[in-house]
Amino acid sequence: MKQFTMMMQRGTQRPVLRLKEFYDYNAMLDTGALFPVWVEEESILNELGGLVIREDVEFGGFGGRAHGKLYELPFLRVGGLVFPKFNIIACRMNLPCYMILSATMFRNLIYEIDDYNHRFNITIPDTESEVRNLKIWDSEGRLHVAVTSAE
Repeated sequence: MKQFTMMMQRGTQRPVLRLKEFYDYNAMLDTGALFPVWVEEESILNELGGLVIREDVEFGGFGGRAHGKLYELPFLRVGGLVFPKFNIIACRMNLPCYMILSATMFRNLIYEIDDYNHRFNITIPDTESEVRNLKIWDSEGRLHVAVTSAE
């Protein structure tokens, strides 16, 4: 098993991480989220090499239905995890972060939000890889997400 710990920001009531391995942006953990969401200006995604896969996607969350664009980033790093060709929905919102990390991103991993010590702990079982594949696609008007471990 591989393990790593990331520090959460102090002084916030939400679990927010600083992604030092990803341009030092910050991200909020949302254990109820199905999709990762970019909540800042889309121009930043473009500067990071993001490509629009689909112009208008509708997804559930944030107290109802929301609309955004589906992007593919060349990669995303979250601590010791690497997500090549990372899919993310861009939907501008007023949150104290650049993106929302969804629970699905950590599928088949062991993760702990240690609010007392301000830490986010991840354990990667031997059957999983630190390289993760996350894809979002549309089927009959409904968005789906799949996360697999790269072998």
